[in-house]
Amino acid sequence: MLLLAHRGYHATAPENTLAAFAAAVDLAVDGIETDVRLSADRGLVIFHDRVSPRGRAVAQITHRELEQDAGYEVPLLEEILDAFPGVYWNVEIKTAAAGRAAIAVLSKYARTRRLLLSSFRHEVVAQCALELDVDCALLLAHRPLDAGAIITGCAAYPRIRSAVWDYNALDASVLAETTAAGWKNYVYGPVTQAEHLHCAGLGPAGLITDYPRCVLAG
Repeated sequence: MLLLAHRGYHATAPENTLAAFAAAVDLAVDGIETDVRLSADRGLVIFHDRVSPRGRAVAQITHRELEQDAGYEVPLLEEILDAFPGVYWNVEIKTAAAGRAAIAVLSKYARTRRLLLSSFRHEVVAQCALELDVDCALLLAHRPLDAGAIITGCAAYPRIRSAVWDYNALDASVLAETTAAGWKNYVYGPVTQAEHLHCAGLGPAGLITDYPRCVLAG
């Protein structure tokens, strides 16, 4: 099971910053999950929330304005890929606009970086799967009525053979069904030690967590 630090390791540094990513690398995790949005000046900013701490939509302010609102340096997608070339990156694309811009950047790194692209915007995942030679994953925050329909619906996209599940939607039977179909399953969102152990016991391909020490301590 791969261990991925959710938005880096941010116990002592702001999430999704170079410092948080460096701290995750120092912990010797297997990879890092991060988030990409598009700023008003077309910067692929590494930022999770839709709005800045001052309540301004990230899509409507510049990269510099976002940094001013956040109070720290917000890295760009190219910057983190250059700074940590050995990291296994799970890049979550937050918006359709960011997806279109990210494809152009990620195409330059597809052969030299280990990447897993994911999004709740499944049409973005499909477009990435068509245009990029990288693994792609559907982000899922619900327990589907028919997991087989999801598998069948992705048959035309050979690069989509992974799912990233919210811990609240975790279901052993669905994980077993998708695994049997050749899919890789990742889980994000466990908090307690017991939840981390529960996830690990289900045998996912990877665990994405804000608390990597819960796994490393075991």
